[in-house]
Amino acid sequence: MSRSSTPLSRANPKTILVWTAVAIVGAVCWGVLALARGEEISAVWLVGAALGSYAIAYRFYSRFIARRVLRPDDTRATPAERLEDGVDYQPTDRRVLLGHHFAAIAGAGPLVGPVLAVQMGYLPGTIWIVFGVIFAGAVQDMVVLFLSMRRDGKSLGQMAREEIGKVGGAAALIAVFIIMIILLAVLALVVVSALAHSPWGTFSVAMTIPIALFMGFYLHVFRPGRVLETSLIGVVLLLLAIVGGGWIENSSLADTFTLSPTTLVFSLVGYGFVASVLPVWMLLAPRDYLSTFMKIGTIALLALGVLFAAPMLQADAITSFASSGQGPVFAGSLFPFLFITIACGALSGFHALVSSGTTPKLIEKESQVRMIGYGAMLMESFVAVMALIAASVLDPGLYYAMNAPAGLLGSSVESASAAVANLGFTISPEELTAAAKAVEESTLVARTGGAPTLAVGMSQIFSDVIGGEGMKAFWYHFAIMFEALFILTTVDAGTRVGRFMLQDMLGNVWKPLGRVNWKPGIWLASALVVAGWGYFLYAGATDPLGGINQLFPLFGIANQLLAAIALTVATTLLIKTGRFRWAWVTGLPLAFVVSVTFTASWQKVFSPDPRVGFFAQREKFADAIDAGKVLSPAKSMDDMHTIVTNSTVDGVLIILFVVLVATVIVNAAVVCVRARLSPTPPTSSEAPYVASKLDVSKASEPLAGVRE
Repeated sequence: MSRSSTPLSRANPKTILVWTAVAIVGAVCWGVLALARGEEISAVWLVGAALGSYAIAYRFYSRFIARRVLRPDDTRATPAERLEDGVDYQPTDRRVLLGHHFAAIAGAGPLVGPVLAVQMGYLPGTIWIVFGVIFAGAVQDMVVLFLSMRRDGKSLGQMAREEIGKVGGAAALIAVFIIMIILLAVLALVVVSALAHSPWGTFSVAMTIPIALFMGFYLHVFRPGRVLETSLIGVVLLLLAIVGGGWIENSSLADTFTLSPTTLVFSLVGYGFVASVLPVWMLLAPRDYLSTFMKIGTIALLALGVLFAAPMLQADAITSFASSGQGPVFAGSLFPFLFITIACGALSGFHALVSSGTTPKLIEKESQVRMIGYGAMLMESFVAVMALIAASVLDPGLYYAMNAPAGLLGSSVESASAAVANLGFTISPEELTAAAKAVEESTLVARTGGAPTLAVGMSQIFSDVIGGEGMKAFWYHFAIMFEALFILTTVDAGTRVGRFMLQDMLGNVWKPLGRVNWKPGIWLASALVVAGWGYFLYAGATDPLGGINQLFPLFGIANQLLAAIALTVATTLLIKTGRFRWAWVTGLPLAFVVSVTFTASWQKVFSPDPRVGFFAQREKFADAIDAGKVLSPAKSMDDMHTIVTNSTVDGVLIILFVVLVATVIVNAAVVCVRARLSPTPPTSSEAPYVASKLDVSKASEPLAGVRE
C-alpha cells in the first residue's frame, strides 16, 4: 500500500479568496432555493447552486479521498501498461479516457429520472442529485475504479468472489450479471423508441460509427498522440453528421433511414457484438470520446440558454405528491422512491460495472483516477440537473398531460384537459393542441417515459434564445436525436463490460475462458451477453407487455441494489487493506442506499396498494379476470393474464435480488470483522507492485505516493 509523501500545500491568499467566493455564491443560491416559497424562482439559481457545490466537492472532498484514503502511486505501473495487448488493455490519453468513461456511464438515467421526479417538486430532486453525487455516486465510481485498477481491471463480481468469499462472491456474481442484463435491455429499448421512424436521428447516430473508426486509426496509427488535432476533425465531422441528418429527413433518402423497431433491435445487437470484440482503441473509446463532445456541448448550450433566458421554474418546490405517494406519474412517497427514480446523476450501480470494466484497463496513471472517476460523475450529475430544469420550466398542466398514464388521461385533448384539472392543474384542449403542433407532433398526450418531456423542455429553452417559436420543432427533434446518441454509448460499453464479467465467471470453471485476450472466449462471451439483452429487447419491441417491458419496473431498484453491492465490496476492501479509519467514506453511502433499496423492495412486494405492490397488483388483475373485466392498461383478456404473470415475476425477482444482496452484505461483514480481529494482515488479490516506465509527466496530477 502507498504512503503519501507529498505534503498538503498551503493555500495562498488568492486561492483562499477564490474558493471563499465560490462557496458564498453556492450558499446564496441554495439559500434562495430553500427559503423561497409561493414566488417565481429563476432556474439560474439552480444552476449556480449545482456548479458551486461541484467545484467545492471536486477541489476538496475528492482530493481528500485521493490523498488520504486511496493514496495513488504514479511510480506504479497500471494494468494498461503492464498487460497492454492492443485489444482491451491500452494506455489511453486521460482526455480521451475521460470522454469514454463519461459516455459509458451517462445513459438514460440522468435524462429521464429527474424529469419523472419533478412530480415531487424541483427541490427534493435537486438536493439528492447534487449531494448524492458528492458523497455517494462519485465516491463509488472513484473508489471502485481505483480498487479494480489495482487488481488488473477485475470485474465487480470477480472482486467480490475473491475478497468476500465463495458464498458472498457467488451471490454477487449472480446478482450483478442478472441486473446488468436487465439494465442493458432497458437502455437499448429507450434507444429503439427514440430512433424508430426517425431518419434524422438514425442517420446522425449511424454516422458516429465510421467517424469513430476514422478517429481511432488517425490517433492510433496515422498521427499517434495528436489528441487535439483528432478532436477537432471529429467534432467537425460530427456537426456535419447532425446537419446532414436534418437534410436526410427532408430528402428522398428519408425512407432509407426510417427503420422499424425490430430492424433497430437487430442493428443494435450486431453493433453491440462488434463493439465488444474489436480493439477498444479502434471503435469504443473514440466513439465514446466523440459522443462526449455532443453530450457536453448540448448540455453546456442548455446551461447557457438558462443563463441568458433565465426561465422561471413553473413546478412547485415540493408538491403534495411527495408526501401522499399518490402521484399520477409514479406511485410511492418521497422516501424511498425519489432515490429510486433518480439513480444515474446521483448514485448508480451501473457505473460500478464500467469502473470495474473498460476504464481500469485503459488508465495510464493512478492519480488520474480522481479526474476520471470523480470528475466524470460530477459531469453526469450536471446533466441530471439540466434535465430537471428542462422539465421544471414547463407549465405543470402540460407536464402532467404528457407524463400521466393514458388510462387516466384518455385518448383526446379534451379528456386529458379534464383529467389534469382533476389533479389541480389547468391546461385547455387548445393549448395541448398548440403545444403538439409547435414541435410537429400529432399529440403530446400521455407521452410517458420522460424523454419526450425533456425534449419539449429543451426546445422551449433553446427557442427562447435562438429562433423563437418557429425553431421549436427543430430543437425538439434535435433533442430526440441527442437523447438517442446519449444513451447508445452505454449500450456498447455495457456490452463489453458484460463480456469481461462473463469471462471472469466462466474462468472460474475453465481457466482459458477467463483470459481476456483469448479470441474464442471473447467471441463466445460477447455473443452470450448480446443474446441475453437482445432477447428481452426484441420481445419488448414486439410486445408492449412482454420482454423487457415485463422487467422495466425493476430498473430503478435493481440499479440501486447493484450500487449496494459495489459499495459493500469497496468498504470491505478498504478495511482489508488497512484503511479502516476511512471506511466511512463508502460505508455511510452504503448504509443509506441499503435503507432506501430494502425499504423500496419491501413496499414493492408487500404494499397493499396495487399501484405500488407487485403482488397487490397481481391480486387486483386476477380478481378482475375472475369477474370477466378488462382493466387499463390491458386491452384484452390475454393482456390481463400477461399483467398477472408480469407482476408475479417482478415480485419474485425483487425477493431474489434482496436475498442475494443481503447474502453479500452479511458475508462481507464477517470478512471485515475477521480482518479487524486477525493479528496478521489478510490476504488480498491486489496485483504486486511493478515500476512504471511511462512518462510520469503524463499524469493528471503531481505524484501522490511512493511504494511502501
